[in-house]
Amino acid sequence: MQRYFAKEKINDEFILQDDDLYHIKTVMRMKNGGQVEVVYENNVYLCNLNIDSSIHIIVDSILEKRENNEPEVILVLPFLKEQKIDLILQKGTELGINKFIFIETERTIVKVDEKKEQSKLDRWSRICKEASEQSMRTDIPTVEILRDKEALGQMDGLKLLCSTKERDKTIKNFLKNNTKCDKIILMIGPEGGLSSKEEMYFENKGFAKITLGTQIMRVETVPIFLASIIRYEYME
Repeated sequence: MQRYFAKEKINDEFILQDDDLYHIKTVMRMKNGGQVEVVYENNVYLCNLNIDSSIHIIVDSILEKRENNEPEVILVLPFLKEQKIDLILQKGTELGINKFIFIETERTIVKVDEKKEQSKLDRWSRICKEASEQSMRTDIPTVEILRDKEALGQMDGLKLLCSTKERDKTIKNFLKNNTKCDKIILMIGPEGGLSSKEEMYFENKGFAKITLGTQIMRVETVPIFLASIIRYEYME
């Protein structure tokens, strides 16, 4: 069944975004009396469609809420080419990442003009929303651009930095020793990895360096690899 995220609830009716209403009417071609699932404040509702000159989303019943005991996962990554970012946001959302934080690193090739930040964030948020609907999530990951990297040191949780220089400390061992953590912050570098200076800086901010093994992965593959491992390790 098709799922949408509501932006507002008025009595027993949900208000959806205009592009969702367009999707219901033009793409899915749903008819009067059809049903959809709507997520509002992390609850899932079964709703009936009342379609006349406009579309009304009327609550039928609330569906059972499943508890999620997996840790919050935050991915810190550099600016990349749009196609790579799109893939990471889509697949990362499907695999349970809760927040994406973009930073600029020494070896970052792609630059984002601060004047264009909001349009970028709006586009990236739409990708996360669509991926959340498709994967039947009850929340949408947040996306932000962080210009002040000092803030990363103030974040709590298990902080792991993917290093091309580390050889012995694996993510497997770190997760085995932290089976009950509530938050995991994963940092990846651009093509070529973070510089030695940057790795030292983030180590001083509480990040532990880990290796992902001997094989070198493309930067867009790493988040999928990491998120899959965490899902396997913590999923009940």
